[in-house]
Amino acid sequence: MRSSNPVFSREGSFTRESGYAGFGTTQAPQAGSPYATNPYGQSGPYDNNPYGNNPYAQQAPGQQPLTDDQLVEMYRAPSAGPLATGRMTLDDVVARTAMTLLTLVAAGGVAWFALPDRNFGFAVGASLIAFVVGMVISFKRSVSPPLILLYAGLEGFALGAVTKVFNTIWPGIAIQAVLGTAAVFAAMLIAYKTGRIRVTPRYTRIGIAIAMGFVLLLFVNMIAAMFGADMGLRSGPLGIVVGLIGIGLGAFFLSLDFAAIEEAIAQGAPQKEAWRAAFGLTLSLVWIYVEMLRLIAILRGDD
Repeated sequence: MRSSNPVFSREGSFTRESGYAGFGTTQAPQAGSPYATNPYGQSGPYDNNPYGNNPYAQQAPGQQPLTDDQLVEMYRAPSAGPLATGRMTLDDVVARTAMTLLTLVAAGGVAWFALPDRNFGFAVGASLIAFVVGMVISFKRSVSPPLILLYAGLEGFALGAVTKVFNTIWPGIAIQAVLGTAAVFAAMLIAYKTGRIRVTPRYTRIGIAIAMGFVLLLFVNMIAAMFGADMGLRSGPLGIVVGLIGIGLGAFFLSLDFAAIEEAIAQGAPQKEAWRAAFGLTLSLVWIYVEMLRLIAILRGDD
């Protein structure tokens, strides 16, 4: 199943059509073999290989049938784990995500202590560069860990600068936003693992449609703000509603990340793909943090 997550859906990611692991493809029987024709007709229940849709499947060219002795030896040999086969595991995803988030937090700390108060210039510059790097990562066929860490550093620097400004106006808002983001992540992880939330095609289509409308609305609001108009999307009761929708969409993106990671592990994705999973999780967490920061600022008002 092709993932709907924009990070995981491009060619070369979890859903690419290239092979891996030596499973999922069938070899046509040789002429004269008793299995060259299906004795049960065209519509037999075993005509189609149920494992043939694995995007990581491939077959070694010119592979010869194994002898009985080779089969017995393979049967008695210990099973090869993910580490031995170079496949992605959940531990790989956790480790890469931790490295990415630590890079983001470290860069945010540099911005917090090095930049002067109320200076959005550095934040805007870093966020623009991070956006460009993020687009390169998203459309790049192969996974590039240095680019992902570079994105984390730039995004962390931008968030650190913005958070410092917000924390100067509303003391303590930084830790509140961090705790709120962690709470959303934990709640979504529990809901997904317990089956409360299932990533179905209908669920995905509805969520993506809402996300597209939300982004379009924010884009219109930004254009209006450039001409001095205020649509009220980031203040008052309407701002609270918009903030809650934004956080809800971030939680939706997390569910897509969880489903894509689970599917990739089940299909034997290469270990390097754990970096792409870490990038997707980082994007979702950054989205939630920014929306949480804005929502708390609206709720606290002028206190």
